[in-house]
Amino acid sequence: MKKILVCPLDWGIGHATRCVPVIRKLLETGAEVIIAADNRPFDFLHKEFPSLQMIRFAGLRIHYPKNSGMALKTLQLAPGFMLSFRQEHRRLLKIAGETGVDMIVSDNRYGCWHPYKPSILITHQLEFQVPPSLRYFKGIFRRVNYYYIHHFTECWIPDFEIHRGIAGDLSHPGSLPSNARYIGILSRFSHDLTVAPDVSRPVYDLMVMLSGPEPQRSILERKIMGQLQNINLQTILVRGVPESEEDYIVDDHIHIFSHLDTASMQEYMRQSACIVGRSGYSTIMDVITLGKPAIFIPTPGQAEQEYLARYLMEKKIYFSMPQKTFDLIYALELSKNFPGMVIRNDLTALEERIRALLA
Repeated sequence: MKKILVCPLDWGIGHATRCVPVIRKLLETGAEVIIAADNRPFDFLHKEFPSLQMIRFAGLRIHYPKNSGMALKTLQLAPGFMLSFRQEHRRLLKIAGETGVDMIVSDNRYGCWHPYKPSILITHQLEFQVPPSLRYFKGIFRRVNYYYIHHFTECWIPDFEIHRGIAGDLSHPGSLPSNARYIGILSRFSHDLTVAPDVSRPVYDLMVMLSGPEPQRSILERKIMGQLQNINLQTILVRGVPESEEDYIVDDHIHIFSHLDTASMQEYMRQSACIVGRSGYSTIMDVITLGKPAIFIPTPGQAEQEYLARYLMEKKIYFSMPQKTFDLIYALELSKNFPGMVIRNDLTALEERIRALLA
């Protein structure tokens, strides 16, 4: 039996949710999976896979600023990132030695590779999006990114190769790393697509899915809650706080859950007329897999989410609005001209890569 260590990044839970289909496929091969995570990804994956061994594996701690200065802050923290990668790598080697794992799967954790064991990096960010003030650093960012990517045996890109895929320039740079492989989008809902979504008779008018790092997650929660209480829409609001068990109803029409497991999340999404959430790539992949209309609100200052929201809006697929000026009624009206899309991945490419590496 092969032992596989799975290490998701702990900025929000998006990196953990897209590890769900990877973990399922690994388990189907008969492998023993060990999860090394921290914070909300640890809590989320422990609830999804309660029988698996869990290891606390802290990563770089970073808080998004309340204003939109994340790009500048990231540049200032660049030396800290590199030091963190080295520390993460030393910790990874210790964990690998203690557990005797045969392979490592890292989702956006650049220090989680092993010099003598197959190591996989899952990332869709091959081409970093930067604000105009940092455009002269773009080439440097790519070279540094590829330097770290080449430490891994393979780089799995959760997107489709044709037509610039879902992530556009992010996952389709001018030149790919030599170890890159496209594996199709990764959604935790990919395993159960037997029932088509029924949008003709929605039970709920709206489903709000909050996620991402603090303090921006809480800022958006307060903003949306303030607007929901002034309109009578049957709403499901998922706070994205898996460490909490608190669920309650506000004003008889706002059903609030701190966290939902995958099966419940999928069912509530199917029963909702429209989804509102961050334009994080994992959220986008989940929405596309279920074929739901959506409104996206990028995290302020997070260039990747701002690019994805703009890219999908320009393609007339999903409507988006900035958090600062977000108006729910206005967004719901304009989003009627953005029908969404449905793409389903049978995970064949993922299964092929897993079996090839385990062999």
